[in-house]
Amino acid sequence: MSKEKPMNPGNPRRKGGKPQSPEWADGLKRLYDSVVDEPLPDSFAKLLDQLDDPSHG
Repeated sequence: MSKEKPMNPGNPRRKGGKPQSPEWADGLKRLYDSVVDEPLPDSFAKLLDQLDDPSHG
């Protein structure tokens, strides 16, 4: 019986020991960052103002 070290394909390593993320994760992060950077639409800002207004409560 050989005792081989199990491979861990879910956690590949780069030089320096940092974990490497899959390509799709990088694309997903770029998409998320682009959405976060979008300005808030005026209709949402007005709705938030109405929700914060104590006279509408």
